Amino acid sequence: MKEIFEWNRLFFNNLPEAFILEVIFRSTVMFTILLLTLKLAGKRGVKQLSIFETVIIIALGSAAGDPMFYEDVGIIPAAIVFSTIIILYRTVTWLTGKSKKFEEFIEGKTECLINNGKFSVSSFKKESLAQDEFFSELRVKSIEHLGQVKHAFIEPSGEISVYYYPDEEVKYGLPILPSLFSEKSKIIQTDGIYACSFCGHTQELTKGTANCEVCKKEEWVLAIKTLRIT
Repeated sequence: MKEIFEWNRLFFNNLPEAFILEVIFRSTVMFTILLLTLKLAGKRGVKQLSIFETVIIIALGSAAGDPMFYEDVGIIPAAIVFSTIIILYRTVTWLTGKSKKFEEFIEGKTECLINNGKFSVSSFKKESLAQDEFFSELRVKSIEHLGQVKHAFIEPSGEISVYYYPDEEVKYGLPILPSLFSEKSKIIQTDGIYACSFCGHTQELTKGTANCEVCKKEEWVLAIKTLRIT
């Protein structure tokens, strides 16, 4: 039967003191794996927290939890994990302050998703953000169509920032209401102004079929020009 307060077991779990070096190595490896994994998960996977902040929370939470519950986890190795994580945190913070490229790699950078009422297709492809999810974000902000939006950005935190056209400058745009967007078609039934369902570019079209002047796609939605109600 084990005795309580066996100091060597309690602090070192009967491991040699040299194991501390392995703990430091393990902590560094896991910290790096967490950082890269969350980086690959994208901004939306860690919305409202930066990737770096999420890594710190996960790493510290794991390091604190195990010695609280498991008797075979020593306190000293856990404390070394904490110290290693803090040192890594300070190092990464220092590097982000010194290198803009490193900061953008760790934290990400702001990307323009809508420019003058149209999708910035190249920027949109970089983000792990589905069109339906993005439309949902815009609808929450009482946006009916892209013609109401001058610029929209995805921030490093994953939040969507929107800048609107004033009412007198609102133009025809791609509807994002499900009932209207679902009516997209390759066949133009009536003459009018249509929006490309892929990039949001608007064109005046006649009956028949047509390719988008910008992205060359051929699926269209009848554009609308309603004002935003706030």
